Amino acid sequence: MADIQGSYDDLFIAVPNALAGLLDAGDTGGSVAVFVDGEAVVDVWGGFADAGRTTPWERDTIAGVYSVTKTMTALCALILIDRGDLDPAAPVSRYWPEFAAAGKEGVLVRHLLSHTAGLPDWDRPVEDLYDWPTATAHLAAQAPQWEPGSAAGYHSLTYGFLVGEVVRRITGRSVGEFFAAEVAGPLGADFHLGLSAEHDHRVALSVPPAGRDEDYTASAANSGTSPRPTATSLHVRDGNSVAWRRAQIPAASGFGNARSVALVQSVLACGGSVGGVRLLSQAGCDRAREEQFSGDDLRLNMPVRWGLGYGLFGNTFGWGGWGGSLVVIDPAERMAVAYVTDQMREPAEDTRGMELAMAAYDGLKGLRA
Repeated sequence: MADIQGSYDDLFIAVPNALAGLLDAGDTGGSVAVFVDGEAVVDVWGGFADAGRTTPWERDTIAGVYSVTKTMTALCALILIDRGDLDPAAPVSRYWPEFAAAGKEGVLVRHLLSHTAGLPDWDRPVEDLYDWPTATAHLAAQAPQWEPGSAAGYHSLTYGFLVGEVVRRITGRSVGEFFAAEVAGPLGADFHLGLSAEHDHRVALSVPPAGRDEDYTASAANSGTSPRPTATSLHVRDGNSVAWRRAQIPAASGFGNARSVALVQSVLACGGSVGGVRLLSQAGCDRAREEQFSGDDLRLNMPVRWGLGYGLFGNTFGWGGWGGSLVVIDPAERMAVAYVTDQMREPAEDTRGMELAMAAYDGLKGLRA
């Protein structure tokens, strides 16, 4: 069995055993964390931080979590809503006047958070993602592809610029700066939106699925029933680049490990407060689960329920990222489960995150007995 490092409550032994099983089955490396009542009952890791399997995954190894980053950006927006600085029912143009161009006067803040704004596709070179003014100006000039609020289409790369620019207009800080100062810093969470060079040595680069190379492409940017033919594809080599790490792409370029993801999202599992740090009121937490859309997503090509920035799944909510990373939040159980990995798998075959979450529920039964 693969060597698993870290700590865990014996009731949750199914979680490290499940991670070991994934590594034994060929995965390169990863970390899993389970927080209950704001405290870690599982914080484990194992495997390797490089495709050559020469560098062990350590306690402070971090990896790109791709779209799990959206949950961090959504939390920033929820904090501003809770403070009264942002109204989810207001037009986006109240905060970002230029955004009203091309028939977007009726796009509301809640449309941005729920993937219903009609701006799902990034149709510029990947390099333009690395320049905030260029990216946001491009989106401000676009016309929506459908009547805002009438349909959902996963805003794979555009989500972070749309929500993030609203955050910037209100606070005067980039979403990465706001997150660092208002979320990660107070909580002591090792999660980054815009990674500085001092952390490069800790990064586990993404490993493509078996039989694939760094040309492997994310499907979310141009999948679905009617994608624009000009939608830009994201490749593994892009996500592994230095430019990607340095940029703030708040839909997809966050870096952390399972411990940091579960710690941050425990705020929503625990009524807004973790470790004596309060970021939200209970009402602020509840807003994340206010259903904004239910139906077939035009880009994911599957039924979804969107809350304010989070996917809704029964009594739980959260989201996953390209390659397999995942966070699940269960307020009824005051639990957050996070999985961060450098080993990608084909999306249709990837059930790892949910298997680990189910293993956490097995432990929870014993804890609550």
